[in-house]
Amino acid sequence: MSTNHAKRPCSLTVLISGLANTWSATHAWTPDRLMVDYGDKVFRISQRSSKKASIKFRDYISYSQIQHDEDPLYIFDDKFGEVAPGLLKDYSVPHLFQEDWFDVLERDKRPPFRWLIIGPERSGASWHVDPALTSAWNTLLYGRKRWALYPPGRVPLGVTVHVNEDDGDVSIDTPTSLQWWLDFYPLLADEEKPIECTQLPGETIYVPSGWWHCVLNLETTVAVTQNFVNSKNFEFVCLDMAPGYRHKGLCRAGLLALEENALEVVKENALHVEESILRDVRQTSNGKRAKVSESGKEPNSEIARRGAINVHDVCNLEFSYDINFLAMFLDKERDHYNALWSSGNSIGQRELREWLWTLWVGKPGHRDLIWKGACLALNAGKWSACMGAICSFHELQFPSDDEKLPVGTGSNPVYLVADNVIKIYVEDGLEASLHSIGTELEFYSLLCEYGSSLKNHIPDVLASGIVIFERGSYKVKPWNGKGLPDIMDECDLNLDNISRDVDFPFGIWSKKQFEYRNAGTSEPSHFRGHPSVWPYIVTKRCKGKLLSELADRILWEDTVNLASFLGEQLRNLHLMPFPPLCDLFIRENNEYKKDAHYNSIFKSETDGGSIPAEWKVFLGTLNKKRKDVVSRLFNWGDPIPKLLIERVQEYIPEDFENILNIFQCGKGVPEVCRTCTWIHADIMDDNIIMEPSSVGSGSGDTTSGGLGTTYSKGELNLWRPSHILDFGNMSVGDPICDLIPLYLDVFKGDSRLLKKFLESYQLPLMSDAGQKELLNQDSKFYRTSYLAMCYCILHDDNILGAIFSIWKELRMSQSWEDVEEAVWGELNNYTGLT
Repeated sequence: MSTNHAKRPCSLTVLISGLANTWSATHAWTPDRLMVDYGDKVFRISQRSSKKASIKFRDYISYSQIQHDEDPLYIFDDKFGEVAPGLLKDYSVPHLFQEDWFDVLERDKRPPFRWLIIGPERSGASWHVDPALTSAWNTLLYGRKRWALYPPGRVPLGVTVHVNEDDGDVSIDTPTSLQWWLDFYPLLADEEKPIECTQLPGETIYVPSGWWHCVLNLETTVAVTQNFVNSKNFEFVCLDMAPGYRHKGLCRAGLLALEENALEVVKENALHVEESILRDVRQTSNGKRAKVSESGKEPNSEIARRGAINVHDVCNLEFSYDINFLAMFLDKERDHYNALWSSGNSIGQRELREWLWTLWVGKPGHRDLIWKGACLALNAGKWSACMGAICSFHELQFPSDDEKLPVGTGSNPVYLVADNVIKIYVEDGLEASLHSIGTELEFYSLLCEYGSSLKNHIPDVLASGIVIFERGSYKVKPWNGKGLPDIMDECDLNLDNISRDVDFPFGIWSKKQFEYRNAGTSEPSHFRGHPSVWPYIVTKRCKGKLLSELADRILWEDTVNLASFLGEQLRNLHLMPFPPLCDLFIRENNEYKKDAHYNSIFKSETDGGSIPAEWKVFLGTLNKKRKDVVSRLFNWGDPIPKLLIERVQEYIPEDFENILNIFQCGKGVPEVCRTCTWIHADIMDDNIIMEPSSVGSGSGDTTSGGLGTTYSKGELNLWRPSHILDFGNMSVGDPICDLIPLYLDVFKGDSRLLKKFLESYQLPLMSDAGQKELLNQDSKFYRTSYLAMCYCILHDDNILGAIFSIWKELRMSQSWEDVEEAVWGELNNYTGLT
């Protein structure tokens, strides 16, 4: 390799020979052989747009032989192993790169990591940094490639980096590979030229974390590449998934990404900073190849400090692709649990939490490193200190080193400490958190008062309160949800809509008003409320394991018993009375008549209105969510079919009042054929506790496991459900809403389990009179399956992504009705017991 950067103190790119000597791909991966073996297989192609396109391999070869494009299309397929499994047998991961920490994730949860690359002369990848700051190896099997590389922070001439200041999403404007070599490369002085090499068949190039690279095919080429996370780049990957934007620009564009005020903050935090040196930095950072997208207010931020940083590190980023230096630019005011999540991140927030927890459990020898990564990505150090203050205040056993990382995948930090569970409410800011814990405490109080058997399957609440970070330390104030906590005057919250005349001012009816006011709003949730105040709850720890840890290892009979258990407990939940409406709630609902959604349908009960008050905000929230449903589904994208997104507004009701099916009963009185109930809203496999019931021994070789799993028989643990967790998302609405996470996440779309659940549930989803009316109506609003499908479409989470992942054949559907029938049709046969 030719290089002008060999003295850089970061990992270097390397061209290696001999790693593919034993691969059958070295002779099997020629265009002619691949045509014979895989001519009818469909592969994805790369193009300079967000749209994904695919083509049969034989058609692509025909195109490549006749095209004269300046920027030819090339195959760049991360699903080639699924399309043509035989290709995976033709190569193996080189021994130098076999450590990959993403391996702990299930295949469908890990980000794309391997690609088949086939392209003609003049094609190739334009300038980029690999996703999530991962490292990569690329082995060429056929043809010749020309590579150009720059070390981290060195933006190539002609390239511009854009970083969105709201969610940290990174986009890059770059010429095509050929265009850059023709138009920009000749302009470079010798000392500005990149590292260059020509890659030949059988050679492997290693691209370290953060390195810019550009590839030009000199002739038709066939290659395979894989990205990976190991102990060397793990912290950088975690850093790239931390909330904020400044550190992401810094990793890619160096000092060009920094605003002048950012350097001022670094000056305040770094030790022994000399103003004269910082002045030089300002002069060198006035470049034109890095931009921050102006899409909102200037964020209130300060530099995160991870220890003493020498001023030389601040001023010379070329020698500082160093995790301690880069972490100085994290935004401490933005937190993983309530910040916007970049669509460009390689995995989702839930998957990130699952990944870190799985590594924590599975790699105890690397816990120091994993802890550092969790502090970068989750701000785990802050939440651990917060949890420690709660333990100290309540005289609980202090957490061990093994217990200092949040467990599971939930949207709030949760800790298992000895016999206790500590949950800190963070998601969506302080006001949302107060409503979550307030409603949970109100429900628990009502549960104890009502004497429902459901209480036997809910963890006991031991303590609750609010923790405050103030003047460098944490303070704890107990609060049982009753009355207003005495820290309200210190917080930026609007209390005009909070009733002081009820036991639980942040209870369910206040929460429903809050949800309605914020439905469809564009204000980022992390700006709401005080960033240093968090409610918490302490509950008794349940014995056993989460279903998410056992789902593939429990017997089918245990899974069936689980379905029956959930049916019984949801029946108990849906029969629970909810609190009486407070005067403020009724007054505010009367004010909703001024809203366009309510002009003609919502009237107060004193005006002779026919819609029960508890339905008003539920339906109003759905109507507000309907406004931006198309843009929301397009943002979620694949695997939701584009055709169905375009037709969604034709499918869902123009006005959700129609779903109530109001009709005149025999006495001439308007009657609603559906009932509002408490809904848990989040019964998923990580919110169900299973406890050992006995140990069985089978005589056969294999046995059937839950959800279709088959495994060797012998000593088998039998499990039974014992507790349902996490009532922080409690709401009031249509009980059908509780079936959505249950069916898609817990039952994985298995209709046999749904039937078993309904047998145990027994409650009708429609009144007797409504069911009789159904026989005389030909309206979609009477189909339970239709309502379930509408709730899926308007759900806050990407429920449709789960549907089209479970029922992959539905990606070819031409109508929502087809999807509705396939997923929820079974509900139309259910009547329940009177």
